Amino acid sequence: MSPEIRSQFPILEQTINGKPLVYFDNAATAQKPLAVLDASRAYYTELNSNVHRGVHYLSRKATDAHEHAREVVAAHFNAPHTHELIFTSGTTDGINLAADTLALSGRIKPGDRVLISGLEHHSNIVPWQMLCQQTGAELDVIPVTDSGEWDLSNIDSLITEKTKIIALNHVSNALGTINPVETVIPKAKAAGALVLLDGAQSAPHMKVDVQALGCDFYVFSGHKTYAPTGIGALWGKEEILNSLPPWRGGGEMIKEVTFEKTTYNDLPFKYEAGTPNIEGAISLAAALQWMQQVGLDTIANHEHELLVQATAAIQEIEGVKIYGTSEHKAGVLSFGIEGIHHYDLGTLIDNMGIAVRTGHHCCQPLMARFGITGTTRASFAIYNTAEEVDTFITALKKAAMMLR
Repeated sequence: MSPEIRSQFPILEQTINGKPLVYFDNAATAQKPLAVLDASRAYYTELNSNVHRGVHYLSRKATDAHEHAREVVAAHFNAPHTHELIFTSGTTDGINLAADTLALSGRIKPGDRVLISGLEHHSNIVPWQMLCQQTGAELDVIPVTDSGEWDLSNIDSLITEKTKIIALNHVSNALGTINPVETVIPKAKAAGALVLLDGAQSAPHMKVDVQALGCDFYVFSGHKTYAPTGIGALWGKEEILNSLPPWRGGGEMIKEVTFEKTTYNDLPFKYEAGTPNIEGAISLAAALQWMQQVGLDTIANHEHELLVQATAAIQEIEGVKIYGTSEHKAGVLSFGIEGIHHYDLGTLIDNMGIAVRTGHHCCQPLMARFGITGTTRASFAIYNTAEEVDTFITALKKAAMMLR
């Protein structure tokens, strides 16, 4: 990691309890580079106006910037058409949009099956449980191995002609496992099932090509890709989005309204009721362009080097158990230390200036699979350094000695 990249993140210059901040909570949210902060400020100081509805100069300029942002985001994921890209408030919002419209569409019948995995975030569990409650469908789950990977030994019996939707995370937020979606998606297509990929943890760490993946929906959050909170996107295939009903009613998602009948707008506006997060969309585009300039391969390789370094070093600590030992991982290290509660560990190293995440990571079924209540999770980004990993390991050793 070059000092030039690090210098673009002013928040990292601060100290915590007199210690330089070591920010290893990137799987929860990433920090924002100057390019994104500048884009956000520029919107409010130069363009601030509502979009799509005004004929005045600022409204036209804001509309142009907002729709250009849509083009940037769609191109980043190699979407076939820009209008297939729906701005949302994040991954959770995108999954709920897909699940709710599928439930409303009548495509899911009693006795149909919905398939998820045991690695899922609650945001990719609860909406599908709600769909099942609404439609009479039933939920199936791909089990998880001791190494934190999908157990695909019975996948052919889990995907049948009754399977209508398969919703899977591309990368596990809790363990960092990069899941073999390329194995499951062709089986789904052969059975006629739709596939939604939760890209909250893949979008920040790797190149994503929705056409090459072959999925039907892809959702992600901006705040994990160096953009602000409250913005994200759902990409969906045009023919599927056109076949599904609107989700929220209001302004912009309509063509004509009378008291007798409403005619709905075309994509993407059909699913974007109300005033959008204009600044968020513009800043999201700036974040993805910044990632492209740095290089997605550069980001992935740097995070992998930090993961390898941290994984080797942490095993020197007595009583450490790593959760998620797949050979294919993003920059996430999830672990426990025997006899020490993860909350106590996280609190103590926070006093040493190190930010990590503790708890179940919104993956309670996964934690139950391993017989634990949670883990301590360190997650890496392009601005983190090898020296910070050393500081982290030193702090863990000190904390473990104090807490035993």
